[in-house]
Amino acid sequence: MTIKAVIFDLDGTIATFNLDYKTVRSEVRGYLMKIGVPASVITVNENIFEMLKKTELFMSNTGKPSAAIEKTREQALRIAEKYELEAATQTSLIPGAIETLKDLQKMGLKISLCTINSANSTDRILKRFKLTQYFDAIITRNGTANYKPNPEHCSMALKSMGVSASETLIVGDSITDIQAAAEIKAESVGIPTGVSSQEQLIKHGANYIATSITDLPTLIERINKAESVKD
Repeated sequence: MTIKAVIFDLDGTIATFNLDYKTVRSEVRGYLMKIGVPASVITVNENIFEMLKKTELFMSNTGKPSAAIEKTREQALRIAEKYELEAATQTSLIPGAIETLKDLQKMGLKISLCTINSANSTDRILKRFKLTQYFDAIITRNGTANYKPNPEHCSMALKSMGVSASETLIVGDSITDIQAAAEIKAESVGIPTGVSSQEQLIKHGANYIATSITDLPTLIERINKAESVKD
């Protein structure tokens, strides 16, 4: 179908990827171990969301009340947000990001942001670079219980924009973005400007690779032209 909407990731796709994930993981893991989660349950190689998922299962299986589980989750995410807010003051835009958003807006496309960052850190970046005006929907981790690649996250963006997955491109720099697109049966564009290499993005099923965010308008025009020829 014709592409009518684009869902963007934030870090590494629109803004430079500069969060110290290793430090975040280490501090969150240290906190979880301090409150009694065994080291064997969580590893420093996992992202904090994987750690929290295992922690919640462990706490549930050992009889901890839901209030304690939620408190643990909130504290871990506060640790992450501390670093995200700091990174938001130091990040810069990926070259061509604003020009691309303007071009897509002129093409009449709906545009959404779907990020695992907190609402506060996302808002700080968007306001700092005056980007809010380009998005029809902004979905952060605060808006959903499950994050990319879980389908719930990007599905919220689809619902907010009023489009179907088959009319949407998901654009991101990580394999998580590619997996999220597959989960909701949308097509994906991998941009190797962040955490994942071009080879990794292709390996995990990216439908298209764009070496620069500025390639997107032309790519979408090409896709839609091919669809019109089929019709």
